[in-house]
Amino acid sequence: MDLRLRFQKKFIAYDERSCVIVIDVEDNTVGLIVDSVSEVIAFEEADIIEQPMLSSGVSNQFIKSIGKVGNEVKLLLDCDKLLSNQDIEILIDQKDERYDDEMVL
Repeated sequence: MDLRLRFQKKFIAYDERSCVIVIDVEDNTVGLIVDSVSEVIAFEEADIIEQPMLSSGVSNQFIKSIGKVGNEVKLLLDCDKLLSNQDIEILIDQKDERYDDEMVL
């Protein structure tokens, strides 16, 4: 799934900086296409705070919490909310079709 499209942004061509981030959502492995990855951070539990009240907006629904790194803050996405139930069903159907195709010899 292209996150740029999920957040209703204009599609741009993939290049050498484009990356796929692999996550598990409801027992399904999904690849998220992002423009680039600048760093990977492991947060201590004490450095994660609940999502504060933000102005309402489409993209706010995907924010799970905020991570503190020194004097900076990072928005942590709720991976379970990135995919709707319909999206998950489509992925499962596609996965089943690929499995069926592999079984045919």
